[in-house]
Amino acid sequence: MQVETIDETRLKSIVKDAVRDALEEEIARTRLLFAPYISDEEQRGIEENYREPSTEVARTLILEG
Repeated sequence: MQVETIDETRLKSIVKDAVRDALEEEIARTRLLFAPYISDEEQRGIEENYREPSTEVARTLILEG
């Protein structure tokens, strides 16, 4: 087995990026868990009153149990 050595700042950067990615994913899951349920009827009412939401910047997240 060959061991590779890396610079301490490079290692910190890798760990920091990995932790940031994991936190972003968990925060997104938490937001989805606490998002209120909106029925189809309520959604239609919202769309009638406020029109369709802008699709310029959109991201879809799916929470899997």
